[in-house]
Amino acid sequence: MGGKLGFMEIALIVGVALLIFGPSKLPQLGKSVGEGLREFKKSMKSMTDEVAPGVAELKKEIDEVKKL
Repeated sequence: MGGKLGFMEIALIVGVALLIFGPSKLPQLGKSVGEGLREFKKSMKSMTDEVAPGVAELKKEIDEVKKL
């Protein structure tokens, strides 16, 4: 179980979603989930871009201290 979903797991999730939400709401639900994932990835990239310069500076300072 390496964190990957197989065909049976995906089919089970889709089946349960169909039972809960019905076939008319499923496309809207999929769109909402996709938009949420896209926004999450966007915010993670933004945070990474903000933190990266600070991490590079810390690595530089650590290397300077190691040379002493």
